[in-house]
This record gives sequence, structure tokens and C-alpha cells, in this order.
Amino acid sequence: MKEKTKPLKEKPKAKVIRRPNIAFTTKNYVLFGVGVVTIGLGYIFLARGSTVLAPILLVLGYVILIPLSIIIK
Repeated sequence: MKEKTKPLKEKPKAKVIRRPNIAFTTKNYVLFGVGVVTIGLGYIFLARGSTVLAPILLVLGYVILIPLSIIIK
């Protein structure tokens, strides 16, 4: 006599978690570090009374280097 076998239950599929497509490379971290150092130097020059070099360094760090380090792949 043939025994009836129960069909195997399918396991529920694991949920796929999608991560944002943000992959920082070494270049991104180096550029971010340069931006932070530039901002630090800008504040040091600002404390010493530089009215020309300090704003240039701060704008360079905040407006150019930090956003560039996030945007570049």
C-alpha cells in the first residue's frame, strides 16, 4: 500500500531590507577629514583675529569639502 505523504510546507521568504545606496569609500572619508581639518583651522584663525583667511577656510570646509565628500562616489 502506498502511504500518502504530506506536501512540504514552504518556508516564508525572508524580508529583504533595502539599504540606501550610500557607499562611502576611503576617498569620501579622506575628503571629509580634510573638510573637518579645514574648518578647525578656520576657527583657529578666527580666534587669532584673521578677517580674510578664516572666512575663506570656513566657507571652503562647510560649503565645498563636506558636501563634496557626501556627493562623490
